[in-house]
Amino acid sequence: MYVVVIAEDEPLIRIALAEILVDEGFLVREAENAAGAIGILEVEANDVHVLFTDVRMPGKMDGLALSHHVKVHWPWIGLLVTSGDALVAEHELPKGGRFLRKPYNYSHLANHIRALAEAGVT
Repeated sequence: MYVVVIAEDEPLIRIALAEILVDEGFLVREAENAAGAIGILEVEANDVHVLFTDVRMPGKMDGLALSHHVKVHWPWIGLLVTSGDALVAEHELPKGGRFLRKPYNYSHLANHIRALAEAGVT
């Protein structure tokens, strides 16, 4: 079973995403910001396959900075970044990271996460 950390500050979106991904067979950890996601990863990183993060979040670190931080500290974790108002170019993402613009189709989301998780499995 693949483990996904969702970093999303909007509670209703985060809860809905978690439910959808659990229904797709993923084990989900939820964080409301980058600091929360890092806290989860500091404890569980060896078991995490993918980080799915929104770009715009409150706090000292946005989703792009979070994805770069994760790439440096836990390079095996797949990175999927999303936003409804920010367009993220490929060169802004860590190597191997993907961008998925909101609104997205939930089955496409699950497919992206599954592909990233499988790519990181050795």
